[in-house]
Amino acid sequence: MKQPKASKTKDVSREAAAIAEWAAKSLIAAEDLGIKHTPLRHFFLSPAQRELLLLVPGVSKTVKAKLADDEPVVTAAEVGGMLMALAENLPDSNDTQRLALFLVANHLTERLHDGIIGPSTIKRDKSEKPKSKTTATKVFQFKITLLGIKPPIWRRIQTKDCTLDKLHEHIQTAMGWTNSHLHQFIINGVIHGDPQLLDDGWEETPPVNSRRTKLSKIVPKDGTRSSFQYEYDFGDGWEHEVLFEGFLPAEKGVRYPLCVEGERACPPEDVGGTHGYQEYVRAMANPRHKQHKEFLEWSGPFDPEKFDAQAATKEMRKGLPDWRNEEEWI
Repeated sequence: MKQPKASKTKDVSREAAAIAEWAAKSLIAAEDLGIKHTPLRHFFLSPAQRELLLLVPGVSKTVKAKLADDEPVVTAAEVGGMLMALAENLPDSNDTQRLALFLVANHLTERLHDGIIGPSTIKRDKSEKPKSKTTATKVFQFKITLLGIKPPIWRRIQTKDCTLDKLHEHIQTAMGWTNSHLHQFIINGVIHGDPQLLDDGWEETPPVNSRRTKLSKIVPKDGTRSSFQYEYDFGDGWEHEVLFEGFLPAEKGVRYPLCVEGERACPPEDVGGTHGYQEYVRAMANPRHKQHKEFLEWSGPFDPEKFDAQAATKEMRKGLPDWRNEEEWI
């Protein structure tokens, strides 16, 4: 009997979430061992596997450059990133593509395991629960992607359960925004935001209070991947996809929130949205451009490829100023 499409899609989403969760756990283990950013032992790829990974959206440009070599030298962090990219593409692939992605994901899983722990056979028995030093607290993993810009600007973050208002802080600090404008979430077509900022004489339904709405109330309880929208600066119109990638157990000794990885710098504030940013990047890259000097004086030097996950994590933990406790605010 043929499996119903809806059921099949849900199963694939669960498998994708499991792959992403395993990769994230492995990266935490690699970080604890101090080998997250050192060349991975026992790593190899077949030509066919290499060619497939070069075609997968989400695999970073840096990693793709390494994969062009016959014997690529990659780190645990980079293999983890490849697994995340494969997991992200699984739900939208057809049956043939899905099989190929699963096979490569299985190979990368084994290489990452062997590189961290040493060569061994990975047990696949689902009845066995992995032995790890975790607490019962769940960690939520999200991938935030700024829409309308290519190549994409994105961040992958982890946080314990919190309000949408706190998630707004995490997105702002991980991306590199300065919280200088209004924002809102759109979840299943419903606006969520801070009523103190957004609820100004609404004639229709006011926004759902993001200061009271927790992540655990809006993401699927079974950890299935799902997404919603985050909008920032209604003038420039920065739209972000917030993709929930699944749950992880909180690791002992690990502080949350944290930025696991990401790519490319955040656009400057008030640059004029996606179109203004694209023109800004062209002008900054060309000293002869008529606006090069003007932009340089306005914002200083700018490298669109620059991003540091550790620096982003530091900003996330620092958080935003608590303007609600200030006597005066605008």
